[in-house]
Amino acid sequence: MKKFLCSTLLSLSVYVVGAQQVLSLDSCRALAMANNKELLISQEKINAAHYQKKAAFANYLPKFDATGAYIRNQKEISLLSDAQKDALSNIGTNLSGALQNGVQNMIAQNPGLLQNPQFMQLLQAFGSVDLAGPLNQVGSSLVDAFRTDTRNMYVGAITLTQPLYMGGKIRAYNKITKYAEELARQQHSTGMQEVILNTDQAYWQVVSLVHKRKLAEGYLELLKKLESDVDKMINEGVATKADGLSVKVKVNEAEMTLTKVDDGLSLSRMLLCQLCGLDLTTDIVLEDEREENLEEAGIASNQINMESVYAIRPEVRSLELASKIYDQKVNVTRSEMLPSIALMGSYMATNPSVLNSFEKKFKGMWNVGVMVSVPLWHWGEGINKVKAAKAEANIARYQLEEAKEKIQLQVSQSAFKVNEAAKKLVMAEKNLEKADENLRYATLGFEEGVIPASNVLEAHTAWLSAQSEKIDAQIDVKLTDLYLKKATGELTSMEN
Repeated sequence: MKKFLCSTLLSLSVYVVGAQQVLSLDSCRALAMANNKELLISQEKINAAHYQKKAAFANYLPKFDATGAYIRNQKEISLLSDAQKDALSNIGTNLSGALQNGVQNMIAQNPGLLQNPQFMQLLQAFGSVDLAGPLNQVGSSLVDAFRTDTRNMYVGAITLTQPLYMGGKIRAYNKITKYAEELARQQHSTGMQEVILNTDQAYWQVVSLVHKRKLAEGYLELLKKLESDVDKMINEGVATKADGLSVKVKVNEAEMTLTKVDDGLSLSRMLLCQLCGLDLTTDIVLEDEREENLEEAGIASNQINMESVYAIRPEVRSLELASKIYDQKVNVTRSEMLPSIALMGSYMATNPSVLNSFEKKFKGMWNVGVMVSVPLWHWGEGINKVKAAKAEANIARYQLEEAKEKIQLQVSQSAFKVNEAAKKLVMAEKNLEKADENLRYATLGFEEGVIPASNVLEAHTAWLSAQSEKIDAQIDVKLTDLYLKKATGELTSMEN
């Protein structure tokens, strides 16, 4: 909607006549706001603050994180010692040797057993059975079963974290980001008012110089006519050459003045083009250049509601938001001294898996828990931080009070200057009427030969001064009204 209004305004207020662009005050404002880099930067700051506010709100919601890792170890973890591995691998051989030694000791202690046919038959049967091989195989299988094979390890986990209580930190951060976004908008509004102020100043400067150029041209024409008349009177012997030289000097001065006005007008147009984002060589014409009489003077009211001014001044609103931000920073700092509680949940899988001995498979399990962190004793660090944050919040409040006092003074001064400019314009108009009458009488008297050329030149100079003062007074009325609107916060853009 804002872009549509701006484009509509530009299409209605900017049009081309020949090679010239005719611009109104509103179109100059719209162009300046559309092309000002500081406003573009402040708009991006609003966008950044908006996304920071969204990011802060995400702290209320649970967070899911996935973690994976692969580890290559030089050696694997062993649950059995080398001696235990050797004993299990040779359990059959060791057991057979122990049995043979036991039989030999039995025969040595009882030689008569060799004469016992049953014993000899049992001894032959035992000797024909291979116990070492199967037992050694069983022992080796046990050794293999206890092998971990952790040289290649894979770990994966999905974790859920839900804050339950963080001492008010999350709520404070959300408020801070909310205030920060509004603060960015108020700063953008302040920047727009500055752009409008600078644009209006340049606009009325151009209008003033255009009117003064017309005045200088008219004054030069009058002097040239007077010069022609004096030359004729010199030829007739009515006037002296000194009169003619005096007039020629005034003509030269008028031509120099016109040159200075032309130079100042060119520079002022360039400044306005630069503010509007146009090429400096663009030939522009302003609508108010064609107006012979600018808007009449107004009288500022002495009864200005300062509370309404404070409510709409972006600077005051910015300081109020800054004060609220510092108050929330106190809460953030205080939250570091309070307990933090969070719900934890995860699912973790590993390879090798230890859930069913050591297997070369991915197997996992889930777990749920609550984590509590309670600060106990930090030697007063938290209390001192809170006091420092409170001091910063007090500074922000004092700055707000000081700003309100300065704004009240600024409004009073601006209202006084508006009334003063209105009075000056009335006086300038009266002086111009007298100067016109004086010039008319002087011209008639000179033509009748009863008034010398010096008096006519004085009348011309007085008339020029009166005309110039009127133009300055008219522009001053415009600018003082502009400054009063700026002071009261009423100088807003079309987008508002």
